[in-house]
Amino acid sequence: MNKYKKAIRENVCSVCVDSSDSGECTLTEIEICAVEKFLPQIVKVVHSIQSDDVFDYVDLLRKNVCVYCRAQDEINNCYLREDANCSLDRYFPLIVETIQKVDKTISV
Repeated sequence: MNKYKKAIRENVCSVCVDSSDSGECTLTEIEICAVEKFLPQIVKVVHSIQSDDVFDYVDLLRKNVCVYCRAQDEINNCYLREDANCSLDRYFPLIVETIQKVDKTISV
């Protein structure tokens, strides 16, 4: 999991709107980063299928990760996603790409 964390920090956190100029996360303890909190589950989602369509991954993400987020209600509405404030949702295509790149370096 450490390789994924490192790659996510380099490729995703570095461009995240919630990071400082030096790439450090500016979220408080109250505003936890969904990417960091759910990283093992996100990796599992990415590993569970192979598709050229990112929406296939998004569908699995919603079913296997978002359901555990406190920002989503019982009918799958998410106030963070609706406000474009969910880092997981905002950067998910880049997250999938990053995980897949790490996988290629591991299998080489």
